[in-house]
Amino acid sequence: MDWGTELWDQCDIIEKHTQSGLELVEKYVKFVKERTEIEQSYAKQLRNLSKKYNQKRSNKDEPDCRLSSYQSFVDILNEMNDYAGQRELIAENMIMNICIDLTKYLQELKQERKTYLLEAKKAQQSLESTYKQLDSSKKRFEREWREAERAAQYAEKTDQDINATKADVEKAKQQAHMRARVAEDCKNDYAAQLQKYNKEQSQFYFNDMPLIFNKLQDLDERRIRKLGHGYILFSDTEKNVMPIIGKCLEGITKAGTNVNEKNDTMLIIEQNKSGFERPGDVEFEDYSQGINRASSDSSLGTPKGPMDLLGKNKSKNFWLFKRSKPTVTEDFGHLPPEQRRKRLQQKLEEISKELQKEADQSEALGKMKDVYEKNPQMGDPASLATQISQTSQNIERLRGELNKYETWLSEAGARGDTLRYRAHSFNNNGAHEVLSPDGAHSDESTPDPSQAIYAEFDDDFEDEEPAAPIGKCTAMYNFPGASEGTISMQEGEVLAVVEEDKGDGWTRVRRHNGDEGYIPTSYVTITLNK
Repeated sequence: MDWGTELWDQCDIIEKHTQSGLELVEKYVKFVKERTEIEQSYAKQLRNLSKKYNQKRSNKDEPDCRLSSYQSFVDILNEMNDYAGQRELIAENMIMNICIDLTKYLQELKQERKTYLLEAKKAQQSLESTYKQLDSSKKRFEREWREAERAAQYAEKTDQDINATKADVEKAKQQAHMRARVAEDCKNDYAAQLQKYNKEQSQFYFNDMPLIFNKLQDLDERRIRKLGHGYILFSDTEKNVMPIIGKCLEGITKAGTNVNEKNDTMLIIEQNKSGFERPGDVEFEDYSQGINRASSDSSLGTPKGPMDLLGKNKSKNFWLFKRSKPTVTEDFGHLPPEQRRKRLQQKLEEISKELQKEADQSEALGKMKDVYEKNPQMGDPASLATQISQTSQNIERLRGELNKYETWLSEAGARGDTLRYRAHSFNNNGAHEVLSPDGAHSDESTPDPSQAIYAEFDDDFEDEEPAAPIGKCTAMYNFPGASEGTISMQEGEVLAVVEEDKGDGWTRVRRHNGDEGYIPTSYVTITLNK
């Protein structure tokens, strides 16, 4: 079934329907545009929201940044930012694949429809013109036939009139004959015009207009098909990004499962443990007996009470709830002992890395200078003098800082098992040397005044029950263990691990004969018990 056959007489309906169809396409394009505006606005709000709550991201030094709950929240904000990007992608694809494409196609359909309607109008105007000619020839034929009838009647009347002359009769007959001939010509012209009109009318209704209507039908069907494809794209555009959106949502779920309250608790303890012992009992001061106030003894000079921690400044609040911010010092003396040791160890690691970097650069410059001296065409050795001098100055400066912080760490670490802080230092050439827990070179056996501390520390071990091994390790290199508190080992030797590395580069181990001491963690492969 087609419009040319079934709707041959419904030109106005077809014109109205095709116009309505094009308006529907325009309406759908506007709908999609408004949808994309909503998506873009939604994405912008999500990005602003993520940015608003992610402003502290750059401050990595904040203690809370290491907590799993904080990290998970940052991950959620990042995932939301990625999710916003996918909403923007939906809007962009809808604009490109639906709005722009349909708008272009719509303009083509409008122009095509205009062409077909113009053809129909021309065909109709041609038929109307032929009909006017037919009507004109018909009226002329009618008029001339009446004139011929009157002329024939007048000639007959004149012929019967006894008073009429022969000339009058002859003249009347000639007039009637002429009128009859003119009427006959008009009749033939009318017949010809009628035949022409009927032919054009048949062409108009059976060929021209059906062809135009079928073209309009094809146009309308293509419009409907294109619009249906646009409807599908409306869904597919979002479906295509759903896998990535799903990954964003999975990332948010993973962020939630990564929250570990126990680890956060341990991290809070690690970050804020002061290392102080609890205050001892405040002694009774009997002024009636004239007894001077004395503080009870406590191990390693631990503060006895709130006033001791505040320097006996009784005008200040209880130390446990102190809110005033201490003055920051270079040796981190403003921090509690435990935190001070950690910060000093961290500072030493940073300086060691810088020193190693400068040593590597110095070695590279030395090699380059040798190459220049042997091959002058490659460069002037004197051009490296400034860089070599600057590198040497940097190395000396870093060594000075290293010794300074080692001294402070030695002082801060004189209270217990956190004496060990580094596994490597640098010799004068910038190369690595193994250090003992007290900072002395492993290949030197000269006594150190600080060794008395280690001797006292080792005595404490002798009085206690041997700790149960927590694993075992295999030596990869020989280690002399010449410094106090360390233990020697041979390559391939298997030792029991008594205490893990606490971040200072040393591990406490025990031999089968019961000898215990510290070895560099980097010298062994460790397997802990499950």
